[in-house]
Amino acid sequence: MTKEVQANRVTAGMIVIGDEILSGRTKDKNIGTVADFCADLSIELTEVRIVSDEISNIVEAVNALRERYTYVFTTGGIGPTHDDITADAVADAFGVELKVDDRAIKMMQDRFTDYPMNEGRLRMARIPVGGELIPNTVSGAPGIKIGNVFVMAGVPKIMQGMLEAIAPELDTGVQQYTASCDSHVGESSLSSGLAALQNSYPTVKIGSYPQMGSDKYMTQIVLRSPDKDLLDEATQKVREIIETATNKKLKI
Repeated sequence: MTKEVQANRVTAGMIVIGDEILSGRTKDKNIGTVADFCADLSIELTEVRIVSDEISNIVEAVNALRERYTYVFTTGGIGPTHDDITADAVADAFGVELKVDDRAIKMMQDRFTDYPMNEGRLRMARIPVGGELIPNTVSGAPGIKIGNVFVMAGVPKIMQGMLEAIAPELDTGVQQYTASCDSHVGESSLSSGLAALQNSYPTVKIGSYPQMGSDKYMTQIVLRSPDKDLLDEATQKVREIIETATNKKLKI
């Protein structure tokens, strides 16, 4: 990878927070949404962690990922109940106090008239000192931006709205070009050729994905690279690998 491409890379990590995800009671929908969001902005989503509702686990994940990536997105744990502890953990990770924020109260009350601030709603108004607010057009309770960390709701519709709100302020990365080749031979017949090709083209990511459930077995090879010329070269070589493997299969 050239120095210019490395300098322009924008990376992200994601932390999904909640015992309900780990127990299987709730099926996560946010990882796919964040992956699509990052792809649209040419941000490389490189790591996703799912952590329990334990402050120490969240703090460790936040501190690890915020040092490693351009951006960190967290989902879950900023609601009104006692086990919504993400704001507490993020404040701990940054070493700052967590305080009820008048801006957050106003944001909630502006969203709904006659909105008394009971104990649960006040929990959602707690913001780490120095944090900025992410608008929530659905329920009013804001997300949080502090440093390079974006703390968002776990409810998919709310989380998606928060992503749309932060999109204009994010740096975009190097455009990624994509190509794909379909093969009717199995992965094992292609593996050695693809491995050698990957070594020859380190800036082209080459993935192999078997497709099941149709009348014919198919392996799809997907290539991605910021260098269009190298991508085209590697794609042609994949076609040659597929053709060789197919001819060998037909002779058996």
